[in-house]
Amino acid sequence: MLWQTSRFALDLTRPHTMGIVNVTPDSFSDGGRHGSTTAALRHCEQLLKDGADILDIGGESTRPGSPAVGLEEELARVLPLVRSAVGLGVPISVDTYKPEVMQAVLDLGADIVNDIWALRQPGAAQVVARHPRCGVCLMHMHGDPQTMQVAPMAGDVLSQVLSFLELSAQSLQALGVEKTRIVLDPGIGFGKTVAQNFALLARQRELLALGYPVLAGWSRKSSLGTVTGLDVDQRLQPSVAAALLAVERGARIVRVHDVRETVQALAVWRAMESGRAGAA
Repeated sequence: MLWQTSRFALDLTRPHTMGIVNVTPDSFSDGGRHGSTTAALRHCEQLLKDGADILDIGGESTRPGSPAVGLEEELARVLPLVRSAVGLGVPISVDTYKPEVMQAVLDLGADIVNDIWALRQPGAAQVVARHPRCGVCLMHMHGDPQTMQVAPMAGDVLSQVLSFLELSAQSLQALGVEKTRIVLDPGIGFGKTVAQNFALLARQRELLALGYPVLAGWSRKSSLGTVTGLDVDQRLQPSVAAALLAVERGARIVRVHDVRETVQALAVWRAMESGRAGAA
């Protein structure tokens, strides 16, 4: 299975690790740690040493209750880093829902648009459709970051997520975007209860029936804190466990803060898979 991005065709027969690079003052886990371009670029380089396959750069926090960031502020945070990061030799993803930011980073050579709104903002789908090759990740979100955990979803979570993602992908293909450019993200923590998040993990294989690669983003999420009692900066082991469980259930990309530990755990998983294949 391939994921076509601007400069890279990623072979997803091997799970890929997407390292998180937040150039924000208020992200829920690492806000303010990589606020300058220099610090953020050093963090990118460290994530690559740790084994990241993809870098995901974000200039606006989307934690529950977070305030929206203006266009000029997001551009000022993201563009200098993207301009440097595209020379690092790996796919560069940008976590944004603003079409103007999408266009600007694609013009600089970014490879992937990672959109929590699944291109529902006016003009966003058209930006991606005009680009001949960029990859795109469509995520399910119930509500918006300001209100999503005030009134989370009701009813069967998987059927609603499946329906939304299938329609989103089909709508994008109707604009001429090839299926090989599209990855789907069930949106862990985005307008779901703790029970619903874990139901999505338990039944994640059912998402594969749609025929697209699945990206899972469990890293340091509050649901892990709820079941373990750990604060956000103590959730390394639960995050790695959730990433492994997601891969075991078919995820091809895991979006993580703790790249080195996740890569090490996936090496053990791959060795087990090789042993299983050899025994067969």
